[in-house]
Amino acid sequence: MASAYTFAMVDPAWLDEHEFVMWRSFFYMRRDLERALEAQLAEHGLSHADYTVLVVLSETEGTVMRVRDLGEQISWESSRLAHHLRRMEQRGLLVRSDALDDRRGTLVTLTPAGLAAIREAAPGHVDAVRRYFVDLLDANEIEMLASISQRVSAAVKGVPLVETRETAAAAAEG
Repeated sequence: MASAYTFAMVDPAWLDEHEFVMWRSFFYMRRDLERALEAQLAEHGLSHADYTVLVVLSETEGTVMRVRDLGEQISWESSRLAHHLRRMEQRGLLVRSDALDDRRGTLVTLTPAGLAAIREAAPGHVDAVRRYFVDLLDANEIEMLASISQRVSAAVKGVPLVETRETAAAAAEG
């Protein structure tokens, strides 16, 4: 007897050998790079998540922003962000407060300790990013990787890619 549910049996478009090698190489590279950068930040008592929050706040005028805006900028769900901000606040890296113009909103502000932490960790972090990634690429590879990264991110988010002059020029040359 046939089931009430019918499923179409469709073979996926399997990766060919070159695509498979590229995908696995990318996967392992990303994993290894994340581990190396995590280890560098751990030397300063920070996680990659801490560093992400500290960078955004340190680059924001007044080093203060709405929690909702911070979450959108770093693409974290509200529960993850709330828990992480609580832990960072307990360590004295930031403070949370009610928004004066909107009682429902919460602000997060970088503390002097948080600013000191990012200033201490940033030079070593940039050095590690250069050593393990940037300095291994030539100028054309850097442009190509930026273009590829922008296209992939746009596709994942389901948004049209807004091309800059640089990405359009790189695509035209490629």
